Amino acid sequence: MDSLHGVQRSLGARLEASPLPQRWRALAPSDRLALGGLAVFLAALSLYLLVWQPTQQGLARAREAFEQQRALHTYLQAQAPRARSLAGRSQAPVDPARLQGLVTASAAQQGLAVERLDSDANGALQVALQPAPFGQLLRWFAVLEEQGVRIAEAGLDRSEADGVGARLTLRVGP
Repeated sequence: MDSLHGVQRSLGARLEASPLPQRWRALAPSDRLALGGLAVFLAALSLYLLVWQPTQQGLARAREAFEQQRALHTYLQAQAPRARSLAGRSQAPVDPARLQGLVTASAAQQGLAVERLDSDANGALQVALQPAPFGQLLRWFAVLEEQGVRIAEAGLDRSEADGVGARLTLRVGP
């Protein structure tokens, strides 16, 4: 306890010996008032710019992401009966040799741009698509499923322009 008081006295003495408090006391009362008001303004501005504004921007981004997820959930719920009905249908098998042509043709019909196609030794086709609206990708996925193409793996990346890039591994059959 005594050491704490000793440290306080030492710091107080150093502060009194520094030129800043001496300059403060030498100022006219109106100048002190103006500098005090400026200090309060700068503290409030710093608090706004460093704490409040970033918090509000983060909140706005979170609300926007929530609304996008809510819209996606609504869309998926609306499409669930269709997906169930398609799951029960038997499909004519697609010839694995025609898979690449089928994929490129259906992507072009849906307005999607294929960046890269790679055939796998196991008969799978790896497809990379340029970013496109998510709803457009979902419609294309439904078209592929209707034609008997199965999405074995999917990787989706959100792009800056409200699009989604996709990397898919497609196979023939159920």
